[in-house]
Amino acid sequence: MSQIAVIGAGAWGTALSIVLGRKSVHEVRLWAHDSHVLDLIIRARENAQYLAGHKIPPSVTPTADFEEALHNADMVVSVMPSHYCRNIFEGLHAYLHPDMLLVSATKGIENDTGKRMTEVISDVVERSLGFKPRVGALSGPSFAKEVARGDPTAITIASQDSDLARAVQRGFSDPTFRVYTNADVIGVELGGALKNIIAIAAGICDGLGFGHNSVAALITRGLAEITRLAVAAGARQETLAGLAGLGDLVLTCTGELSRNRRVGVDLGRGRKLADIIAGMHGMVAEGVRTTHAAVGLAAQLGIEMPITEQIHSILQNGKAPREAIYELMTRTGKSETSAVPSQG
Repeated sequence: MSQIAVIGAGAWGTALSIVLGRKSVHEVRLWAHDSHVLDLIIRARENAQYLAGHKIPPSVTPTADFEEALHNADMVVSVMPSHYCRNIFEGLHAYLHPDMLLVSATKGIENDTGKRMTEVISDVVERSLGFKPRVGALSGPSFAKEVARGDPTAITIASQDSDLARAVQRGFSDPTFRVYTNADVIGVELGGALKNIIAIAAGICDGLGFGHNSVAALITRGLAEITRLAVAAGARQETLAGLAGLGDLVLTCTGELSRNRRVGVDLGRGRKLADIIAGMHGMVAEGVRTTHAAVGLAAQLGIEMPITEQIHSILQNGKAPREAIYELMTRTGKSETSAVPSQG
């Protein structure tokens, strides 16, 4: 029986522990930072804070102790907000060893450095322990609530380590949760992170009262600029047409469960960002932070990202959403199929 540590007991971390726990071939330890969440899981076998109504299998042991969580673990699944990733791995690195499989399931970019989560993890481990970790990224269209209740779901594990990818595929896959493998870590991680920005824009369209035409155009052009940036960073274009790109983008831009879309809806209706965040009760919309990192990465790589730039102006500078949409629609005319990378 394998030992798996899930680090992070938010909605997604809890859902993944349910997926692993219901297979009955894993011993799963779910690490929770919040003592209230930990107490809820211990007492009721349910994370009422972030994933109410879904029982956590008996094979999942909740804990607040890194050493207990990682003891004899074959695999460590990292599921925390992106801005906590570095600090958490600095706290648990002493319990890691070279044979462990490290899987990032966080869809974000580190704000200060522009690094993807697998890069952050590798950076901490190599600097602190002196070895290159075995690491991969798990991403794709997957609302936690639907995964927890067993709706058919397909996602991707990306790694240059083919043995790791196959181990994750075997470990997670069941009749309701299908895992594909992919060697393009850059494309999978950037697709999962950048789609949250476009989802905020899609929500703004809804909040402003626009219809399906607007959202369809936004998704299509959003995919174009995500692909431009990802390819410039070293990704394969076809990855962005797959589950971690187009699949996750469509889900997050149209699904009612999307936190990033919800932020956009409220912005379109005139609410202030600070008030929106305060009302999320600890839930994280990764796109709010990722937008700043994406603008920096695009500038570094010389890539034009008009939608991302307008969302950045709304989030950081308080620009009126309707003004941002007007500027997008009145930009200089372009060719949709132009091969010039900087055109959008």
